[in-house]
Amino acid sequence: MISNEKYRIAVLGTGHIGKTLARSLASAGHSVKVANSRGPETIAPDVLETGAEAADAVSAIQDAQVVILSIPMAKLADIAPLIRTLPEYVIVADTSNYYPHRDGNIDAFSDGQVESAWVAHLLNRPLVKAWNAIGSDSLATKGTAEGTAERISIPVAGNIEAHKKMVMSLVSDTGFDAFDAGTVEESWRQQPGAPCYCTDLTYDEMESALAATEKTRLPARRDIAVQAIQERMGDKRSNPSADYIVRLHRALFL
Repeated sequence: MISNEKYRIAVLGTGHIGKTLARSLASAGHSVKVANSRGPETIAPDVLETGAEAADAVSAIQDAQVVILSIPMAKLADIAPLIRTLPEYVIVADTSNYYPHRDGNIDAFSDGQVESAWVAHLLNRPLVKAWNAIGSDSLATKGTAEGTAERISIPVAGNIEAHKKMVMSLVSDTGFDAFDAGTVEESWRQQPGAPCYCTDLTYDEMESALAATEKTRLPARRDIAVQAIQERMGDKRSNPSADYIVRLHRALFL
């Protein structure tokens, strides 16, 4: 459900997911400030063309009602001290996923800790997990109006119901049906390797996909997908298209 409320939102990170969220949420009428680690002058004009404002991280979170972290897992420790200063009422949404080849080895995940629970502990505050289980191209190009047939769904997990519901309304504002995926402790069902991960499922398909997730299989399935994509890119002739990546994940995970 799209909310009529408009919020002050900070998006930290201008990678593929972060920049799309900044664009789509600003287009939906929210007041959006966006920051990266290199300074506001480095933020590309296309990130700002729907109304988002470039800022440094400190300025971006000042007076924000919602802070969206779209930062690689290995870089979250750098921003953690700043996030810990936020008032309790500020909602923190996290889009991150753990990829060992990019983030290095994090022992807690080898022991089976849920990624979002680890992030919440690092930040020392509650968070909502959202926008992590959709590919960047699908997020940028496949959003549709509420009520559209075959609208793609995005799982959202969190422990504070009011926070989760607000983020779910923002997910709808970005063009997707939000699916209540339970608590942060249950959010392993939307980690890389899961049936709902980058498979562009509808709302009606999401419940069974989450239920079918096998936690112990996630790391191996994640790594198989990464290897397949890297091999496709490595031949320098056939970089994988966005549709290929969705088809690959569907073939491996569903």
